[in-house]
Amino acid sequence: MNFTIDRSNDVAIVRLDEARLMYPLLADFAGAVTGLLDGGDRKVLLDFSKVTYVDSATIGCLMDLYRQASGKGGALKLAGVQKRVETMLTMTGAHNFLALHADEASALASFGG
Repeated sequence: MNFTIDRSNDVAIVRLDEARLMYPLLADFAGAVTGLLDGGDRKVLLDFSKVTYVDSATIGCLMDLYRQASGKGGALKLAGVQKRVETMLTMTGAHNFLALHADEASALASFGG
């Protein structure tokens, strides 16, 4: 799976470079985010600007990562979510837990200082 991890102050930014985020690709992604959380990161931003499709396994994975982050007193947020992906998150109710932001700047600002 193609992704990079950057930082902006105390926020770890996982930039996904996949158009379709589906089951076979999730292990590396989930492992990387879990590694960030286990390593002490408490603010994680997922850049979904290039992702145009997610499957149910991806939504389950996102919810698991959300639970991990929340359980450690942290926050997991998504930025740049495409309309089709937003629809899937809304239909499944995941949007009630995952904070969705139009762009990286607004997502970073939402974490506060």
